[in-house]
This record gives sequence, C-alpha cells and structure tokens, in this order.
Amino acid sequence: MSAVRLHPHAVVSKKAQLGVGVEIGAYSTIGDNVTIGDGTAIMDHVIIDCNTEIGKNCKLFPFSSVGTDPQDITFQGEETFAHIGDHNIIREFTTINRGTQKGGGHTRIGDHNYFMAYVHIGHDCQIGSHTIFTNGATLAGHVEIGDNVVLSAFCAVHQFARIGRNAYIGGYTLILQDVLPYAKISQRRNAYSFYGPNSIGMMRNGFNRKFIDNVSDIFKIIFRSDLNTTQAIRKIEELYLNQEEARTIIDFINGSRRGILKNFQFDE
Repeated sequence: MSAVRLHPHAVVSKKAQLGVGVEIGAYSTIGDNVTIGDGTAIMDHVIIDCNTEIGKNCKLFPFSSVGTDPQDITFQGEETFAHIGDHNIIREFTTINRGTQKGGGHTRIGDHNYFMAYVHIGHDCQIGSHTIFTNGATLAGHVEIGDNVVLSAFCAVHQFARIGRNAYIGGYTLILQDVLPYAKISQRRNAYSFYGPNSIGMMRNGFNRKFIDNVSDIFKIIFRSDLNTTQAIRKIEELYLNQEEARTIIDFINGSRRGILKNFQFDE
C-alpha cells in the first residue's frame, strides 16, 4: 500500500496520526489527536475535529463533519472523544459529534456502517455494526443502535432511546421509546404501524425460518395478548427457555429506561 497522500490544500495537525495509504483531499482539515487507520480516504472539504479515531478503509465524502463539539448547552470544552470503526462510509453533510462528560465522554460507532447524506449522530451515541442510516436520519444524544439496524429516510430518534438489533424503521418515523430487536415498524401521521419481525432483513443476515417464526410468536405475546409486560416476559421464559431470540428480547426489555414502544396498529 502506498504512503499517505495529502493534497497541498489540506490542513493536517502535527498531532494527527495517519495510517498507511490514507488520502486527504483538498481543503479538508484534520485536528489535534486525530487517528486515521490504514486505507481510509478523506475526500475534499471534510472536517475531522480533535480527539477522533477513525478506523481502516473508511471513506468520508465532501462536507461531512466528524468529531466536532457536542451540541449540548452544558458543554464547556471538556475533553471528550469520538470513535469510528473500520469500513464505514460517511456521505455528504453527515455530522458526528463527540461525547459529553456527563454521558461517558465517548461517541462510538462500529464497523461496516453506511451513513447517507445529511445523517446526524448526536453526542454519546453508541452504534453497532452493519447499520444503514438513510438520508436525513437523525439521532439525538445518548441513543443506542444495535447491529444490522436500518433507519429509513428522515427518521428521528429521541435522546436515550434504543433500537434493538436487526430492527427496521420506516421513513419519517419519530422514535420516542425503545424499539425491540427484530421489529419492523413505521409511523403514519400520529399512529405507529407494526409489521412483525423484520423477516427479509433477518434472512439476509443468516437467521433461519424457525428463529423468525419464534420471534413472531414472542411479539404476539408482548403486543397482542392481555398480559402486561412482566407477565409477558414470564410466559416467554416458560415457552422459549434459554433460546437466543427470547433472551435477546427479554434482556432488551429489562434494560429499558424509556419503556418499549407498544402503541401500535397491526399491519402484518
């Protein structure tokens, strides 16, 4: 792999560390204490602010802004960080903020994620791997996103909300509470629609039909029975003892701070 290639109009801090084969385009700015992994391409007009780590073989498109100060009125310049893994694509005008001390100080993003144009990742967000954020999807601070989640265009997620692994969120949906792993939902005006498991996405990610059918039955216990959440968990534990799909969903519910989203119309 070739050495670092810097455009003569790029501005790179002497405190930055650039891996082998890194490319920095014209008018891009790389701040203090930035680390960029091997093979990552920074195109023209990109800003990577201080205390930011970007992994290997990522590609950042023009006018994206990564590792800038958190948009939090209590932030007073404390030392905080942003961490971005390997093989991520960050398209035009995407913004990713560093963490805040009160939120743990770290915004973290895993590997193989695709952030389309105008995506915003707020401070202290924790994002898994293999996610897709379509144009204009927006996360407030402290949001958690599991692996293989798809956020469609112009979704917005409330601070401290969580979206479980392999969930699919339809376009223009406002997420105010936690969305269970494997769920497929959307919002129509003021009503949420529920479509059962994200079957197509799950099959693409290697889940077999029995697993998906079990998730569908678990969802019926949670959302369509007369049981409250505690009673539903007990029934799921009885029927699906030690099975991965049940354990994943139950652990997610038990970890909820905002409560799980349940106010659905059913459109399976």
